[in-house]
Amino acid sequence: MNVRKIITFTEDIHSEGGRPVDPPARTAVVLAIIENPWAGQGYVADLLPGIDEVAPKLGELLAPRVVEALGAPVEAYGKAAIVGLDGEIEHGSGLIHTLKFGDHFRQAAKATTLLPAVEKRAAAGTVFDIPLKHITDATIRSHHQSIEVRVADGPRADEIVVGLAAAAQGRPQARLAPLATEQ
Repeated sequence: MNVRKIITFTEDIHSEGGRPVDPPARTAVVLAIIENPWAGQGYVADLLPGIDEVAPKLGELLAPRVVEALGAPVEAYGKAAIVGLDGEIEHGSGLIHTLKFGDHFRQAAKATTLLPAVEKRAAAGTVFDIPLKHITDATIRSHHQSIEVRVADGPRADEIVVGLAAAAQGRPQARLAPLATEQ
């Protein structure tokens, strides 16, 4: 796995809807820009060898970093893969939609639900939204949220941006009724 760089973003919301958020709502994102392991090979029928080699290393690299950046227990989480223009969406999907990647984050976050994801092919500097859901109950509406990120110089055509996002709480000032009220 060739990593070009790792980027960490944190966001602390102190006010929402004209009201204070106390304590501030914190979200963290850690992104690794890696060389696409299938770059220059044309169509690759069997992605599994590359997935087996890269995905576990990525999960092991990113999971502790995003938890550390958050600095609080994880309540919501998500993942992303943005493939450069010379790759296929399947390249990013293969790396993040495997337990070999996601279980590192599940264990670090003490989570049990599926990780929501975004994956797409895009040019460097593209804005993307990473969806987040509650770590143990995807029906908890207050934790359905997203965080917008972009990398000015990535992904390059032969790269993939792979990221994890974590929130220490639900949306600031969340007030939707529980899903049970509609059943």
